[in-house]
Amino acid sequence: MKKTFPLAVEGKNPDRLLEATKHEIRKYIKRERRRALPEGADFWDFDCKFGPSADTATVAHIAELTPLIDALVKSQGTQFYVEILAKPGHRRLRDKSEALDE
Repeated sequence: MKKTFPLAVEGKNPDRLLEATKHEIRKYIKRERRRALPEGADFWDFDCKFGPSADTATVAHIAELTPLIDALVKSQGTQFYVEILAKPGHRRLRDKSEALDE
C-alpha cells in the first residue's frame, strides 16, 4: 500500500475521515497477514514509511503508525503519506543469556 490520505475533504467531518483512514490501514494489514506464508517464513513483517508527503516520508515501525497519524493531526497537517509493504519474516532464536536477563 502506497497512498496519500487527505485529512480535510469538503463536506466530510474531519474526525470521521481520520477514523476511516485508520480503519483502512488496519484492514490492509489484517488482509496481508491472512495471506499464505511462503516456505520457511514464520510471519508477515512490514516495511513502513510515514510522512506528510511521499518525498519526506521516513521509515517507521508498524506499531508507531497510529501515534504518528495522531501527532500529525494535532500539528494541523492536511495530508499524510503511508507506505506499507509486506515481507516474509523469520524468527530468530534468543541466546540463553538473553532469556535469563529477563
